[in-house]
Amino acid sequence: MESLSLLMEGFSQALTPMNLLWVFVGAFLGTAVGVLPGLGSSMAVALLLPVTFSLDPVGAFIMFAGVYFGGLFGDSTMGILMNTPGGSTAIATTFEGHRMAKLGRAPQALATSAIGAFIGGLIATTLVVFFAPKLADLAVMFGPAEYFALALFAFIATASVVSDSVIKGLAALGIGLALAVVGIDGISGASRFTADMPQLFDGISIIVITVGVLALGEVLHVASRIHRDPALSAIAVSGRPYLSKREFREALPAWLRGTAFGVPFGVIPVGGAEVPTFMAYGTERRLDRKRRNPQFGKGAIRGVAAPEAAGNATSGTAMGALLALGLPTSATAAIMLAAFQQYGLQPGPLLFERNPDLVWALLASLFVGLVMLLVLNLPFAPLWAKLLLIPKHYLFAGITVFCGLGVYATSAAVSDLLIVLAIGFLGFILRRYGFPLAPIMIGVVLGPLAETSLRNAMMSSGGEVSILVSSPITWALYGVLAIVIIYTLWRRITTRARADV
Repeated sequence: MESLSLLMEGFSQALTPMNLLWVFVGAFLGTAVGVLPGLGSSMAVALLLPVTFSLDPVGAFIMFAGVYFGGLFGDSTMGILMNTPGGSTAIATTFEGHRMAKLGRAPQALATSAIGAFIGGLIATTLVVFFAPKLADLAVMFGPAEYFALALFAFIATASVVSDSVIKGLAALGIGLALAVVGIDGISGASRFTADMPQLFDGISIIVITVGVLALGEVLHVASRIHRDPALSAIAVSGRPYLSKREFREALPAWLRGTAFGVPFGVIPVGGAEVPTFMAYGTERRLDRKRRNPQFGKGAIRGVAAPEAAGNATSGTAMGALLALGLPTSATAAIMLAAFQQYGLQPGPLLFERNPDLVWALLASLFVGLVMLLVLNLPFAPLWAKLLLIPKHYLFAGITVFCGLGVYATSAAVSDLLIVLAIGFLGFILRRYGFPLAPIMIGVVLGPLAETSLRNAMMSSGGEVSILVSSPITWALYGVLAIVIIYTLWRRITTRARADV
């Protein structure tokens, strides 16, 4: 009951006219960026992060609630309409969603996506309201050794799961960690990897890294292939943007099954919602094979419903893990953590005690944002497709200018513009050779936590390494990590074996 009363207080802040406006603006802009091919939800948060710096913390994070879910819906919109998912979490949705679009059922596919996003996000956010404070109480039991184990778990689990090559995943993680340690060491006072440049003594801003890797790197990647890839041809979007009773009854079990897949993955650092969305899609496909008239491959509505609900359920519980544990379980959550840090806030158990007004207003705004997205995107989904009528060279040139303005606005330093160009080129090289980007963001954000926790644990034990495995929590985390690694290896071995047959 205490959680409900606190949530009601959060609604009293979130439902003010100005904060409702910020939710609407966030949802609109998040979807607008998410529908652009190749950008996606994480890029929406990264690009719009500098925009919020002029707002108070409550207004800024309420706006981010809209951006957070709006970007996810935009990812799926492009996957359905153009067979070009805005982010990797929308890949599973694209398979059947684009087939529905080609058969003239694009509005129904978009409606299935929007309702699935609403159901998955609503259930997950409701669970966060009741269980995030409990997670925060559990987090009080964490010391330096436990936080190091948690960070190590996030590092290895992310690097091993999100890429087809474990080596590439670990290499991307190493790049993120290398960027994280640039600057003055807070304990010894020594400068590290600064080349004696005063501009690097404070380290590289997370904003510079995020915009460079995710936004500018994508712009360079698109520019390098603009004459190779065939132009995207728009699909006519007409008809009813809602579902019939029969379609709703068919999609409802898939929405619920997808949500069940997505909820637990929000608190597991596997790099995002890729795993649960594919698991949900695979389950629906296996169930479809047992039907008298299989629909998969012909535009199955359940092939859209399940992964959409799974992806948004994962994002909902990921917010709970971020608030209660300070643990970003995806690249988007890592950028949200950077946003908290820009305001001098550190997500974790103390956030609920020190900033309860902000936390509960943010949780309430997640509900408001979900409703806003449903109302906004059901009737206006065809509008987003018209963004593709903008010529690519104008579109991505505008994004580049926006990147530069956003970075310069945060520090007013020309050196940051040069650094973002260098990191953007690095992001382009990584895309060119198929390196995953999520481990970089996880490494940048959690690298300092891992280093500080390790050094504090070793200093408190007098250099005794056994302190790193001295508690049941560390044993549990390392045990789960071992299971994740074994499962990943087994899945890849079986996949190769089937391919060789």
